Amino acid sequence: MTLGSRSHDPDASPEPLDPERILAALSPGARGAIARLEIHTEIDSTNRYLMREAATGASCGTLCLAECQTAGRGRLGRPWISPFGASLYLSMLWRYSAPPAALGGFSLVAGAVVADVLRRIGVEGLALKWPNDLIWGRRKLGGMLLEVAGEARGPSALVVGVGINVRMAPDQGIGIDQPWVDLAEVLGHPTVGRNALAALVADALIDAFQRFGREGLTPFLALWAEFDAFRGESVRILLPDREIRGRVLGIASDGALRLDTADGEMQFHAGEVSLRREAEFGGEGER
Repeated sequence: MTLGSRSHDPDASPEPLDPERILAALSPGARGAIARLEIHTEIDSTNRYLMREAATGASCGTLCLAECQTAGRGRLGRPWISPFGASLYLSMLWRYSAPPAALGGFSLVAGAVVADVLRRIGVEGLALKWPNDLIWGRRKLGGMLLEVAGEARGPSALVVGVGINVRMAPDQGIGIDQPWVDLAEVLGHPTVGRNALAALVADALIDAFQRFGREGLTPFLALWAEFDAFRGESVRILLPDREIRGRVLGIASDGALRLDTADGEMQFHAGEVSLRREAEFGGEGER
């Protein structure tokens, strides 16, 4: 696959998203699994759009990308800054016969396979912050958002959104509330084109959707562990009503975060949990 040559010039024109180039770069199996590919010049949120489409019967394998989002979202309802042409904003709909409760582990799967894609295109030193933030040099490179709807006993519609900073000018990231980095800085010259990157990510997600449906989370745990940024670190878990301190022991077989605390081992699922390194705090208050 040709990744394309892109300089880290913030004034350079972004590579337009092109459905034909994306489809042509996919593996035959992935291309056959895509029921519909949509590219929007502007959209509120690719995830929000596919959740609406899922409710009206959109097919498994619907893929949506956008040049920019006016209401992009991350975990816990945080805004995802989405300037035009600067990043990859991609969401995909997959349907399962399983109930929504059985699909939460896919949050880790998405993080692991997208991290592996970035490693394969030359990103070194990439790490995952549980459950699925992409970190490079302790700065955020990207992240995933998983949303699911369905009957208590199934079936379910799963939408997975992926955001990766590709080439952002400094002023485009003013609204980001944490240190960030983009692929142009990480890779230098050349860096990957967005169409090639979209195809690689979609290919990896489709393979993961299919394998997860057959085998569950277990086969992905070792891959996730290769990128685990927090294992052995002292952290704080921020819950809606309290915080818990401890040392990260790794990930449980169901994807829960294992934490060694003063009260013994505790496990946490993503939900409303926020994870921070102890070093991110000054004194007794959050920095």
